[in-house]
Amino acid sequence: MSAKQEILSRIRSAQKQAGLPTHVDVPREYITEGTLGREELKEMLIDRLEDYKADVRVTDEAALPQAIADVLRDRDCHVVRYAPGMDPGLLGEFSGDVKPDDVEADPRLLNEVDAVVTESHVSCAQTGTIVLESNELCGRRAFTLVPDRHVVIVRAESVVFGIPEMVSRIDRVRPATWISGPSATSDIELSRVEGVHGPRDLICILVY
Repeated sequence: MSAKQEILSRIRSAQKQAGLPTHVDVPREYITEGTLGREELKEMLIDRLEDYKADVRVTDEAALPQAIADVLRDRDCHVVRYAPGMDPGLLGEFSGDVKPDDVEADPRLLNEVDAVVTESHVSCAQTGTIVLESNELCGRRAFTLVPDRHVVIVRAESVVFGIPEMVSRIDRVRPATWISGPSATSDIELSRVEGVHGPRDLICILVY
C-alpha cells in the first residue's frame, strides 16, 4: 500500500467511525453565467486591470498590428518573441528582431528578450484575471513567466463575467496560468516588490 492509499484509508475509516455520510450533494446555487453586456464587461475588465497596475490599450482588429508595434516602440523593445501559433502578420508593423518562440530552446534564454507577445485564452472581468492556457496561441508556460515584459491580446469574445464561467472554458488537462496584473508581492513590512514570480510589466491590448 502506498503512502497515499494509506492516508485515504485512514480518512475513510475515521469518517466511518464518526458516522459521517459517504456521499454529500454539493450545492451549485452560485452564479454560473453573467448578464452584463459587451461594453459593461469591457469597462469592468479595464477598471480591474488598471487597479492591478497593468497598462491597458483598446483597439480593433484592423489596428491591432499597429497597436502592438506602438507598445513595443514605447518601451524601447528590440528583441521580441511571440507565441508560435500566432499570426505573424500581427507583428508586421514592428521592425525589430521578432521571431516565434522556439519551444525546444532553453527557457532561461527567454530572460534575454525585451518582450513576449501572446494571445489570451479567457478573461474574467469581475476579478481582472487573464488565463493563459499552455498552447500554440498562449505559448508554453515558461514563455510568460521568465521574461520581464508581457504583451497579451484579449479579445472581446473571450471576456466573461465571473470565475465559474471562466473555469468552464479552461481545458482541465492543459496547464493554465492565471494572471491578475503584473507579478507583485509584499514583504512583512508591506513593501511592494514587482517581477518576482513573472513579468513586472504587463500590457493588455483589448480587441473590441
